[in-house]
Amino acid sequence: MIKYIILFFLAISIVNAQTEKTLEPKLENIAWISGTWHGEAFGGITEEIWSEPSGGSMMATFKLINDGKITFYEIEVIREIKNSLILQLKHFGPDLKGWETKDETVDFPLLKITENKVVFEGMMFEKISDNEMNIYVDINEKGKTETVKFNYKKKIDKPVNQFNTIKKATIKPVIDGKADEEIWKNNTWLPLDQRWLGNPYTEEDFSGRYKLTWTEDALYLLAEIEDDKLIDNNKNPLIAWWDDDCLEVFIDEDNSGGEHQFNHNAFAYHIALDGNVVDMSTKKTGKLYNSHIESKRITTGNKTIWEVRISLFNDTYKDDAENSPIKLQAGKLMGFALAYCDNDNSKERENFIGSVFVDGEDKNRGWIDANIFGTLKLINN
Repeated sequence: MIKYIILFFLAISIVNAQTEKTLEPKLENIAWISGTWHGEAFGGITEEIWSEPSGGSMMATFKLINDGKITFYEIEVIREIKNSLILQLKHFGPDLKGWETKDETVDFPLLKITENKVVFEGMMFEKISDNEMNIYVDINEKGKTETVKFNYKKKIDKPVNQFNTIKKATIKPVIDGKADEEIWKNNTWLPLDQRWLGNPYTEEDFSGRYKLTWTEDALYLLAEIEDDKLIDNNKNPLIAWWDDDCLEVFIDEDNSGGEHQFNHNAFAYHIALDGNVVDMSTKKTGKLYNSHIESKRITTGNKTIWEVRISLFNDTYKDDAENSPIKLQAGKLMGFALAYCDNDNSKERENFIGSVFVDGEDKNRGWIDANIFGTLKLINN
């Protein structure tokens, strides 16, 4: 038995050694750093753009945005020197005045390169996937060293199906279905008029429009729906929730696009007539996400006003863990689409009407593909 235990641990050691194999100190071994990266740090939004290796170096620009304004910039260079690499950078204020003196740089000599890590003295790049990395930076202040983590997602060429700027509300809207706040009165209606499923419909059967605003804590939605019949066949909110009349809100917090059928790369919230909120969980079944959305619906005749408060979560969200919503700020981009499931007393919905034009024959792809979402940019009022 002891022999087998020793062999077991020896095998693990060999695997770990292979995983941590040190690579040569060449730029070609760290080329995966190149690209346009976005993240959050120091209470703001960060952007870091790294070039491909050329001329014996890689170059980057960095900026930090707080409340829609530049806090500082950096210029970074990784260059070949004496059979090794060194990372050097300089800081600049929002007016491009340098923090360091004319000939001074902040230097990070290379320690080692592995398959998924580039370790400098005081800074480390960690590859999570082709489109995600972490950067750890040691910050020295008042004799103490703190390691700050930057989580970055690589910007991809997501199709721009629709682009809207969304103004910030100075006062948080009250979710009461009345929509009497100034931000709603001064905002422009956006159309809900793209037929994703079903036969052509008349304005008497359905018409829709919506407005958006935001605060640090949430995205706010005001939808006005004219529908001649409101149907709620399934009293159990987790049974065929898509076939009842409901408002569906699609959110891609980091505007990364991509597949999200059974993961939380994006959310597709179905808001039922009774206020229950359902989306697919990572267990491939429907799940209530009532804590994510607060809504109030008031129907008068054929017209329904929906007022909705939406807390946003990023793609680290875990269904069986405690999660905190993210804070919003000016300059943030997110994927968004709105849709309405219209049932006129059938077993299944007759129509599915969205806010974004979807190319091709299969237009009912929002619950799977976040690439069809439009893009929102948050701005100050």
